[in-house]
Amino acid sequence: QVQLVESGGGLVQAGGSLRLSCAASVSLNLMGWYRQAPGKQRELVATINSGGTTNYADAMKGRFTISRDNDKNTVYLQMNSLKPEDTAVYYCKASPYRSFNFLEYWGQGTQVIVSS
Repeated sequence: QVQLVESGGGLVQAGGSLRLSCAASVSLNLMGWYRQAPGKQRELVATINSGGTTNYADAMKGRFTISRDNDKNTVYLQMNSLKPEDTAVYYCKASPYRSFNFLEYWGQGTQVIVSS
């Protein structure tokens, strides 16, 4: 059973930073972060493959940085200059394939609250 365990969420003031981590129980090719704000659909934040190629949602470019440590099977999300609208549950998503279309795993989510 593949497990994804997120950590690093919390309460932060606007303009602050947080670093989320997601540790996988096995090596996975494609890893990423999604988020879901109250009353909204879950949306892509960023993805990264085992080779380090990244993909960001346009709204996340510049403030968020995704990275990974393949030796630790862990993906990170560095979030800077946080805004109240970044408040959401952030989910880790991963797949052993190059795409999420065939098989995907989700973490349980970690809450991020940005106060104004």
